[in-house]
Amino acid sequence: MKKTIILLIALTLGFTSCKKPNKESKVKEDTEAVVTDKFVVKPEATSVNWTAYKTTEKKGVGGEFSVLKFDEKEGSSVKEALNGLSFSIPVSNLFTKDAGRDAKIKEFFFGAMLNTELIKGQINYIDNNVVVSLTMNNVTHELPMDINISDERRVSLKGTMNLADWDALNALASLNKVCYDLHKGPDGISKTWEDVAIEVNTYLRKS
Repeated sequence: MKKTIILLIALTLGFTSCKKPNKESKVKEDTEAVVTDKFVVKPEATSVNWTAYKTTEKKGVGGEFSVLKFDEKEGSSVKEALNGLSFSIPVSNLFTKDAGRDAKIKEFFFGAMLNTELIKGQINYIDNNVVVSLTMNNVTHELPMDINISDERRVSLKGTMNLADWDALNALASLNKVCYDLHKGPDGISKTWEDVAIEVNTYLRKS
């Protein structure tokens, strides 16, 4: 009798294990499997810093843009989220920790350009290279940038602008004129350099 009960239990378990899976559960599992995180670039997690240079010794003067605006865009990867992302930077939010310097740069540099209330651009990710299509002084020019991605979604972009590419040398001369003595080095020569180093750092949010 005892052996009969054991045999019945074994047969019941065998039939149960051979039962076809619930189709609804299977569909749910497959749907859940394809759901992935989306990456989004957020202004509050992004900084844009720049370094300009003065004197023949090429002394760096650092600053930042404290306000950025991004179009709404997301991607299934960091690269996809960055590619095609458009942005704008209000020039009025330039900041160098020196109010007098800030005012001069806004008035005599950006103020000597055309339509520079906003610097606009679009990030393009092509063949593992980043090129920013940047518009300033009514000129659009491509700015290649080196990219580094760490901790899965922490991004650093670095590049160097040559102001001549944006027809901004007259604006540079305007700034150098008002800062003539301040841009003198030990040799007595006043100089403001054409190249400006740009560094962008951001941490993409997952949605």
